Amino acid sequence: METANQQFFRTFNEAFVRADAETILASVTDDITWRMVGNDTIKGIDDLKMALQGMDQGHFFEQETECLITHGKQAAINGTIHSTDANGEQRHYSFCDIYKLNKHKNGKINEIISYVVEI
Repeated sequence: METANQQFFRTFNEAFVRADAETILASVTDDITWRMVGNDTIKGIDDLKMALQGMDQGHFFEQETECLITHGKQAAINGTIHSTDANGEQRHYSFCDIYKLNKHKNGKINEIISYVVEI
């Protein structure tokens, strides 16, 4: 059985696969920092809103979560994402996301570090 924090992070992580910007934005603080290792860093909820506008580009995503670990105000999730574009072309990625909450109980995410590698 998952803890409340594990359910929160699983739902948040899966919101990206569904292009559910509403759930994503409701789960983060206004001063969110999202560092995508090897790419850009998003700072603030306004920058995150802009980044999320390009999420649904006719791709179909499936996610397999391999491991979800929570401890206090932190969590780590790793797994695989399978992407299929409108032409049927598939791509596969291995990911690991590290999250930090602003507080332990009923907290919101204020920091994300993402590692993504195409496989």
